[in-house]
Amino acid sequence: MKPAEQTYHDYRLPVPPEFETVFSHFYFAANNSASPVSKTLLPSFQTIMVFNFGAKARLISRQKTEIEVDKCIVLGPIKSVFDYVLPSGAQILVANFKDDAFYRFFGKASLSDHLPIHPDEAMEENCFTYLWHQLNGITGVPDKIDRILDFCRPYLKLQDSTAAMLANFKDDTLNPIKSVAEETGQTERNLQLIHKKYFGYSAKEISRYQRFIKAIGLIQQTLLSINKVDWFDIIAECGYYDQSQLIHDFKHFIHLSPKNFVKFQQDICQPSAE
Repeated sequence: MKPAEQTYHDYRLPVPPEFETVFSHFYFAANNSASPVSKTLLPSFQTIMVFNFGAKARLISRQKTEIEVDKCIVLGPIKSVFDYVLPSGAQILVANFKDDAFYRFFGKASLSDHLPIHPDEAMEENCFTYLWHQLNGITGVPDKIDRILDFCRPYLKLQDSTAAMLANFKDDTLNPIKSVAEETGQTERNLQLIHKKYFGYSAKEISRYQRFIKAIGLIQQTLLSINKVDWFDIIAECGYYDQSQLIHDFKHFIHLSPKNFVKFQQDICQPSAE
C-alpha cells in the first residue's frame, strides 16, 4: 500500500451557518502520486471558483477544449459534464456558489455559456490575485477556507427578496415562477427575467435539471437493491413523457445514454475480488 503522502485524496468540507446561503460546500483535492489523475465533474448548475496550488490543473470540455488553471478561475453555472486533470503535485480548492450567491458577490449575472475567466476580470480591483497569494501561504485547508470566508464578508450584498423567494421555493408540485408572481403581484415575464438575472439560468432549465437528478438518484437506489432498472418506473416517477425524453436528458447533461450510465455505475460500484 502506498504511503498517504504519495496518493490522491479529495473531500468535501461544509460551510458554517453564516454562509449557508452563499456556498453549498467547499471541495479539496490533492494529487501527491506520481501520475496525473483525471476526474469527471457532473453538472450541478452551480458556479464554481477554483483556486489552484502547485502544478497547473487542466479543464477539458466535451468539445475537447483544454484550459489550464493557473491561480484562480470562475466557471459556471455548470450545465454539462466536463473532465479535469490534476497532474502530479497539483492541489485545488473549490468554492461552490449557491443559488444567487454569485450575483450577490459580483453584482452581475453568472457566467452562463461562457468560458472560464479570472475573477479579477469580474471585479474592479485585483483582489482575487491578492487573496490567492494569501491562501498559498496558508498550510491547512480549513484555515484557507476561513480566510476565503473572511474575505467574502465585505463584498456580499443583501439578498434580493424576490430572488430569495425563488431560491427557497420547495414545492415540486407548483410552478415557482407562477406562484411567486402571484404572491408578489408581479408578471410571470418579470419573474423569468429576475430568475435569469440573479441565478444565471432560467427556472425552466433548473426544473429540467432537477428532474434529471431525481432520475439519477432513483437509478442509483435501484442498482443498490435489485440491480435492474425498470425504465418505465423511472419515466413515470420523474414525470418524463416517454423513454426518448429520458434518453435526451441523459445525453444533454452527461453525454451518456441511460443504459451506458448504468453500465458505468456498475463498473465503478462493483466490489473487487479479495
